[in-house]
Amino acid sequence: MIHLTETLAVHTIEGFLTPDETSQLTKLLDDHLVATGWVPERPRAGMVPPEAAQEILMAGIERAMPAIRRVFPSVAGVTPWDYHDLGPGDRIDPHLHGVHEPDKRPQRVARVAFHLQEAERGGQFYVDTCSSDAVWTDRTAGPGSAFLPGMRFARDIADDAGPEAAWLNDVPRTRWTSAPPAGTAVVYGAQLVHGVETVVEGRLRKLITNLLDAPPR
Repeated sequence: MIHLTETLAVHTIEGFLTPDETSQLTKLLDDHLVATGWVPERPRAGMVPPEAAQEILMAGIERAMPAIRRVFPSVAGVTPWDYHDLGPGDRIDPHLHGVHEPDKRPQRVARVAFHLQEAERGGQFYVDTCSSDAVWTDRTAGPGSAFLPGMRFARDIADDAGPEAAWLNDVPRTRWTSAPPAGTAVVYGAQLVHGVETVVEGRLRKLITNLLDAPPR
């Protein structure tokens, strides 16, 4: 059963991949970008990496699972990874994914962002915390849900008309900014406001996946 604190937690996995795995992953992605000519149409756009790259990332997740479950004990599975590539001037505005369908199983508990390459300046990852009720809906988990009964659910970016959660601009928040070194995986709860600051110089490359709870038997 998923507790509220899991959806609001932050954790890091240093040395998520070995140096050899990181080199192999970088080459696979570089080759794939050349072959496909993929260019993100906007900073939040992602690309699904080839199967060989997915296998390397899944091996990293399998090794990291004991450490992940110390903070996110409900996690039992993972979705395929997406690749993100940001350059100078790119940023990801603060947004909130939330829980799309609270009664759906398996359910997203958290996300993992593996930092393959950090920008030379800018591009820091952040989460925003606040006490405002504006972030929350009136929905609560009921009997038979994947979540602890009575747990409340945060707003969902999919409920908003724009690509970003513009309503957050009026919500007072405290920002927690981090600059995890390349090779680190950041695990953050599904109901956290988060984003990426503007890349000033260099290139930011990361891969993101969702951590799921166990499907019902």
